[in-house]
Amino acid sequence: MTPRPWTRREALLRLSATSLLSLGLWPGCQSPGANAGAGRRFRFIVVNDLHHASAACDPWFAALVRQMKTHARIDFTLVLGDLADTAEPASHAAIRDHFSALGHPYFVQIGNHDHRSAGDRSSYEQTFPGRLNYQFDHEGWQFLGLDSTEGTQADRTQVQPATLGWLDDRLRRLDRRRPAVVFTHFPLGAGVKMAPLNSEAVLNRFRDFNLQGVFSGHYHAYTLRQSGAADVLTNRCCSRVRGNHDQSREKGYWLMTAEAGRVTREFVEFNGGV
Repeated sequence: MTPRPWTRREALLRLSATSLLSLGLWPGCQSPGANAGAGRRFRFIVVNDLHHASAACDPWFAALVRQMKTHARIDFTLVLGDLADTAEPASHAAIRDHFSALGHPYFVQIGNHDHRSAGDRSSYEQTFPGRLNYQFDHEGWQFLGLDSTEGTQADRTQVQPATLGWLDDRLRRLDRRRPAVVFTHFPLGAGVKMAPLNSEAVLNRFRDFNLQGVFSGHYHAYTLRQSGAADVLTNRCCSRVRGNHDQSREKGYWLMTAEAGRVTREFVEFNGGV
């Protein structure tokens, strides 16, 4: 008579505790890499504070896009607000057209300079519809873009109830184990200049999640804080008409690499196409 095959339960009962642990099958144990993101290694660009002011800026941004295209295997680009300097429709359209030439997807976020007035963000929304509070997934990673603005106000702001409500609803459906990245315009790091007054309350919402990075602009300077395992960053601007708040001269962007559930970065300087 052919022996009856073991059921999974019977097989597990025959394994030692050491074997169960090595297989990640002991109660409460996750197998190695369970929270590391299922996808392949990938790279992406993060740039902030473009401040397109007029047609005189177009050669600058054409050269920026040409430089970005020299990096091999870029999956997408994040653009972290203040796309325009004075929320002119022509400036938003120009940034849309320049970045559409990248040859890969790009994802924008609104800045305070993308509002024409406290209650008017129509130019941004018409040019970049659906790009306020939103999520996209890539190679097992979860990316959340959050509107951190309070109209045109630049300092002593609050992340608004509409964003907090959207975030609370989204977090109920977010996978806590998969790596997550947040991108905003206003900085969220503790003690960073011009961070919203309730930035800590935003980050605290991710305490039980696998948050790996928080990328922001607005304060034109390199800053690094920590929130759990996540680097909470701002960067120098990449604008022709605006300087850096810390008086540094470099303009540029981050080149990010996501691999094995972690993200690393390299600052790439842009010389204006000279």
